[in-house]
Amino acid sequence: MIARFEELDWQPTRMGDLTLRRRTEPATGELIYEVKLGEEYLMSSLFTVAEEELAVRGLAAAAGEQLDVLVGGLGLGYTAVAALREGRVRTLTVVDALPAVIDWHERELLPVSAALVGDARTTLVHDDFFALMRRPPASGGGDYDAILLDVDHSPRHQLDPTHADLYAADGLRALDRHLRRDGVFALWSDDPPDDEFLQTLRGVFDDPAAHVVDFANPLTGGTSSNTVYVALSRSSHD
Repeated sequence: MIARFEELDWQPTRMGDLTLRRRTEPATGELIYEVKLGEEYLMSSLFTVAEEELAVRGLAAAAGEQLDVLVGGLGLGYTAVAALREGRVRTLTVVDALPAVIDWHERELLPVSAALVGDARTTLVHDDFFALMRRPPASGGGDYDAILLDVDHSPRHQLDPTHADLYAADGLRALDRHLRRDGVFALWSDDPPDDEFLQTLRGVFDDPAAHVVDFANPLTGGTSSNTVYVALSRSSHD
């Protein structure tokens, strides 16, 4: 039996100390994995429904039978593994700015790590997703059928102020260059649907929608919710 809190890894980063820990949930005895950046909780395996729905809803909107998918933000791996459950996914590239997070999965420290790194379709890349989106696509055209993003708390609440430009029109247009014709951009947010951000999405993408994802919260005994935005790339990239 493990201690109630067990620190699995700790590493300093430019954004603060990154900690991976495992604990037992007193109410259920379940093993819970948590990530903290400084004193801020980034993610918990206690709440994965919306992260998985990011992949489910995003890929449901994608056309084609051979999908090349880019995930921004590896985290605990639940979005990436949910994407791999979609049989149409041909390749899955997961980008994370923190090498420690990639190392956790390569060492199979997390519940879904083996499924993730053991799938031949998966490539884990150490890079800054936001910087990657600012750069022209490697092929000169769209490389992905879907881009799934789960890094910041929401378009208004970023982990790093350098991320903010992506959520403005010019940043979204830069991201759109990486999508193939009729590709999909999907985004997780911890905040309720943001009408102003939806309006910005409408200026760049077709048919943007904000889906509220409800899930049981055992800490409060009630229901919590996140938001998943899904939008379609326009037919041509101007």
